[in-house]
Amino acid sequence: MQVTRSTFDDVMVPNYNPAQMVPVRGEGSRVWDQEGNEYIDFAGGIAVNVLGHCHPELVSVLQEQGNKLWHLSNVFTNEPAIRLAKKLCDATFADKVYFANSGAEANEAALKLARRFAIDHHNESKDQIIAFKQGFHGRTFFTVTVGGQPAYSDGFGPKPGGIEHCEYNNLEMLASMMSERTCAIMMEPLQGEGGIIVPDPAFVRGVRELCDKHNALLIFDEVQSGVGRTGYLFAYMDVDVTPDILTSAKSLGGGFPIGAMLTTDAIASSLKPGTHGSTYGGNPLACAVAERVLDVINQPEVFAGVLKKEALYREILGAINEKYHVFSEIRGKGMLLGCALNEKYAGRARDFMVAANEQRLMCLIAGMNVIRFAPSLVIPDEDIIEGLARFEKAVASVVAG
Repeated sequence: MQVTRSTFDDVMVPNYNPAQMVPVRGEGSRVWDQEGNEYIDFAGGIAVNVLGHCHPELVSVLQEQGNKLWHLSNVFTNEPAIRLAKKLCDATFADKVYFANSGAEANEAALKLARRFAIDHHNESKDQIIAFKQGFHGRTFFTVTVGGQPAYSDGFGPKPGGIEHCEYNNLEMLASMMSERTCAIMMEPLQGEGGIIVPDPAFVRGVRELCDKHNALLIFDEVQSGVGRTGYLFAYMDVDVTPDILTSAKSLGGGFPIGAMLTTDAIASSLKPGTHGSTYGGNPLACAVAERVLDVINQPEVFAGVLKKEALYREILGAINEKYHVFSEIRGKGMLLGCALNEKYAGRARDFMVAANEQRLMCLIAGMNVIRFAPSLVIPDEDIIEGLARFEKAVASVVAG
C-alpha cells in the first residue's frame, strides 16, 4: 500500500504536526526519505537513537532475540531482563530495577513508589511532591501534572493533588516550600524540554541536603540526560549527587521502547507484589537490545568521545554565531545541546528548525527559544561538520528573511 504525508492527515489523530518528508531508511547519522533525499540526523529521535540508526550490533541482537522469545508477561521472568537489571545495578547506585515501556511509565512508577514509601515509613499526610517549573516528566496525567509546564496539563479536568512547583536553580524558594509533609522532589539533573538548562552544582547538592533534612526522596528523571548523553553514564555522576530513585528510557533502548526505574533495596521494598505492574515491561526483545546498548555505551572511550564531539559542536556554532549573531548562548552538556536565541530572534526556534529541515538537517526545539541537538553519541565528526554547514545555511536563510 502506497502512503504519503497526506495519508497521515487522513488517518492519524491530529495531536502531532510532523515534517512534510517521510523518512523510510536510516544508517548511522544519515536518514533517507521517500524521494531518496538524504538528511543528517541531529534530532536522534528526541535523544533516543544513541548509537544512530541500524547500528550493526543492535540489529544483530534484535534478530537473534527475535528468533528466541518475544513476550511472556510478568507472570514469568526472562534472561535478558535479569541480565540488564544486573548490569544497571552494577553500573549505578541502585540495588533494584523496575522495567516499563517508556520514560513516562518509569516516572509514573517512581512517583507511585515515593508516595507508597512515605505511607509505609511515615504517614498518609506526607504526600507533597515538589517538581520544577519548565520540567518535563511524561504525558500520563500524573507525570504531566508533576511536569512544570501547565500548557501540557491544563484542559483535562481536575489534576492529581499534592503537587507543587518551584523555580529551577532557586534553592531558597525550594527550602521555603519544603516541610515534613514533603514526600519527594522530582528533578531533571539537566532540564531537556524546558530549554536545555544545566543546574548550578551547588543547587543540586542543596536539593539533596534538603531531602535528607525533611526525610524526602530525591527522584532524578534521567530519561533524556542518561545513558552517556552528557559524557557520563548518568548525569548524576557528574554532579556528584546520588538520588534515591532514578528513571531512564530514551537512549536506554537505542530506539527500541523501554523504560527503567532504579532504586535501593530499602525503597524498593515498598513495591510489594500487586502494587504496580506492566504487561510489556521487561519484555525479552527490549531488554536484549538495551543490554547491548549498555555494553556498547558504558566505555571510557565513548564518554571521552562525547565530550570531544561537544567541543567540536561548540567551536563551529561559535563561529556561526560570530557571523550571524542569533544566539545568546550555547547550552547543555555532551550530545544534548541547545542554541538559545537572542532577543532579536525570540520565539522563532521553530523557524530555524523548519529552515534546517529544508537544508536536509534534522534537529529539534526545546520551547520557543531554543534549537536542540540530541544526535547519536557516536556520530562521526564529518557528519557534525557537514550537518553544521547545512545548519549555517538554515541560519542564513532565517536571518535573510
